This record gives sequence, structure tokens and C-alpha cells, in this order.
Amino acid sequence: MEELCIMKTKILYLAFALLCISTASAQSENEIIQLSAKKWQWMSDKNVDSLSLLFHDKSDFVHMGGTWGKAREIDIIKGGFIWYKKAEVYSNAVKFIGNTAVLLSDMDLVAVVGGNDAINSFMVTEVYVKEKSQWSLVQLTFSKLSRPVKLKTN
Repeated sequence: MEELCIMKTKILYLAFALLCISTASAQSENEIIQLSAKKWQWMSDKNVDSLSLLFHDKSDFVHMGGTWGKAREIDIIKGGFIWYKKAEVYSNAVKFIGNTAVLLSDMDLVAVVGGNDAINSFMVTEVYVKEKSQWSLVQLTFSKLSRPVKLKTN
């Protein structure tokens, strides 16, 4: 009888631990998705002060027209060479590997690039690293999708 009670206690403890892990994972996923949404808003608003804090000093940005680091990305946003007007995200998937989060986002992006309007469908890869309890963006890559743009513009 005592063994049965001990086994039930262990099962309850294990179920509680799994629930806590699942809840923490969902909270972490939401944290990354919300951070990404803030980033897109900051990019739209050309809020380079907030972006400078978010972008890791060793970050890389991979665009259709080239690859560069943090300083150039900030200058491009600040100068308006690329204006990220609107990011319409259709789905997100987050994976965690240690202190690293990888976010894949299926999206349509409305932008002004070199003074020209552009609307593209992308799979965007964002890689975040957590250092000293703070997430930093270390990689942002735009991969053009072959699907048509879903966003209705008028």
C-alpha cells in the first residue's frame, strides 16, 4: 500500500514538472514572438534607439540586395534607404537551443527600398541569443518565397 502511495506521488510530481516545463516553454515562445513584433514596429517607426539596444554588436542582416552588420542596418533604417512600413506575419515557429532562440516567420513585407515601393512574401529567420537575462538579435535573414503575396493593399 505504501509503495502505491509513493508511486502516485512520483507520478503527480512528474506531471506537475512536465506542466511547468510546458508552461515555461510557451511563455518563452510568446516572449520571442512579442519581441519580434516590437522589432517590426520599431523598424516601421525608424526607432533606431530601441533597435540599437536589441541588435547584438556582432549581428548580421541578410537581404535580397546584400549582407551587412549592425551599424549599416541602423544607418539604412535611420536614413530611410529601407523603410519597413508593414510586416504582416501569418505564422511563427520558435525553436530553442540552449540560450539561443530561432524564430521563423511566414510574412508579407511592405517596404520602401531606395524610394521604390516593394511588397514581398518572405520566410524571415531571426536568431536571438540570451545574455545576462536579455535577448539580443544576432541574425535576421529574408528568404523570398515563391508564393504570391497574401496581403491585400489598397
